[in-house]
Amino acid sequence: MKFLVKYIVLLGCLNSLCNSVSAQTNGKQDSLLIKKEIEIPTLEVLLDSAMKNSASLRYRSLEINAKESNLISQKNYWLRNLGFQGDSRYGNIDALNTNANGASSNVLNTTSKQLTYSLGVYIKIPLHDMVNRKNQIRQAKVELEQAKTLVEAQQDEVRLQVIRQYQEVLLKQKLLNIKAQNLGSATLNMEMVEKEFRNGVLPLMEYVRIADMTARIQTDYELARSEFFVAKQILENTVGFTFTNAYQK
Repeated sequence: MKFLVKYIVLLGCLNSLCNSVSAQTNGKQDSLLIKKEIEIPTLEVLLDSAMKNSASLRYRSLEINAKESNLISQKNYWLRNLGFQGDSRYGNIDALNTNANGASSNVLNTTSKQLTYSLGVYIKIPLHDMVNRKNQIRQAKVELEQAKTLVEAQQDEVRLQVIRQYQEVLLKQKLLNIKAQNLGSATLNMEMVEKEFRNGVLPLMEYVRIADMTARIQTDYELARSEFFVAKQILENTVGFTFTNAYQK
């Protein structure tokens, strides 16, 4: 009975070992991809792309255009008080002519259809516009400067965001390389342990302990790999383009 239990445990350990070795082999392949395939652009390239890709910056730039147009409108606001006025009419016109000659006078009443028109220039000087015009122009200038300042502040925010995300990707990449190296070393060690176990040199408990340790190292590698993917994709979303695909199985 004891022999049967040991045999079942041994089969389970061997099955776990096969899965572990297979995963570790994939880890070796991923380790090569870490060094050969990943290409993270320079920080300057990322910053330039992020500035062009930022929707908030585009919105702020459009707001500057709107404020500039408003300032021009405020400067030309006085023109609304200056203009031309015309009038034209067509219809019957009655004319009364009186001709006095000595002791007699002649009165002539005529009716005719004519087209009449008039054209003139008008200037209005509202007191409110005279007093408030400078204030309106000054307010429009202030609003334009505020819009420009907001753009600069937004640029600083985008710049800091990209720098943080860039450093995060570099850190995650370094950690992933370390985890991959650890996994590669654990794989080689596990292969030696397996041979010793099959030859009866290594006790079962020691074999199980090393197999469990190797599995934990693989788990750490997978977590590091996932964290790197997340950091990389967040940075790609910020800058607006995709880096070289890496770590794809």
